Amino acid sequence: MIVITAPTGNIGRHLLPLLLEAAPAHGEKLRVIVRDPARLPDAVRERVEVVTGSHGETDVVDRAFEGADAVFWLVPPDSSLPPEDAYRGFTGPAAKALVAHGVGHVVGVSALGRGTPAADRAGLVTASHAMDDLIAGTGVAYRALANPSFFENLLEEAGSIREKGVFTDAVRADRKAPLVAVTDIASVAAGLLLERSWTGNDSVPVLGPQDLSPDDLARIMTEQLGRPVRYERRPFDELYADLIGYGLDAAFAQGIVDMKRAKDEGLDAGVARTPDTASPTTFEQWCARTLKPAVLV
Repeated sequence: MIVITAPTGNIGRHLLPLLLEAAPAHGEKLRVIVRDPARLPDAVRERVEVVTGSHGETDVVDRAFEGADAVFWLVPPDSSLPPEDAYRGFTGPAAKALVAHGVGHVVGVSALGRGTPAADRAGLVTASHAMDDLIAGTGVAYRALANPSFFENLLEEAGSIREKGVFTDAVRADRKAPLVAVTDIASVAAGLLLERSWTGNDSVPVLGPQDLSPDDLARIMTEQLGRPVRYERRPFDELYADLIGYGLDAAFAQGIVDMKRAKDEGLDAGVARTPDTASPTTFEQWCARTLKPAVLV
């Protein structure tokens, strides 16, 4: 039995079809935890066991983890809480339930940067590493998917790209870093969940096929969209003020700013890209498949 948290989220909605396709050949049953089962397609609900509720709640994870062999763990960040509470605090009930029900394997969504100079002051990334430590401390076999920023983050900029030809961030225009498509993260997660010969605790970097800077992204978007796109760097204090204006918890907003500052200092540059850590989807492919329809509506 494999339990999938956040099955309708950015990663989960790609992971679940992969597992549904492959699970029968592996003799696996699937169980999902979801707040609103209506968000699952009818064809999916017919093929999985559904536990309704939040996977941050004790009674929900107790029901979901009973008889489970493996868990896909993803924390949906709650911007109304400080980062430590949003990640490690949310995961606390699950950590106890993993032990209580003898779950053997967990694959979690985490972040790059562990072991780099900025890792202890990287805001949300630091909080996600504390979550990893909590899960690993339960004694399960754990693999933390160590991810850089997602291509999909640019979808938040689709309106600005459409209307002004501009996207923004807080890092230097020439700061090259790995980026990844969520479909590739889902693929790595599916492989680990289905082939559970691994033991102990480790991280699994998912780095995309190449490092790209904001200027590189602007050039590729210009080519793919057929219209000029440029990058504008935002000051960190301006970013913080905007986040507070959106109603985020002050500590969570600071956690985002600290993460952005750490990335600008090279947080994501500490892992070498190899055939094992690279993932296949290029930014050009992602733009054509995902960004272009969102911008050119």
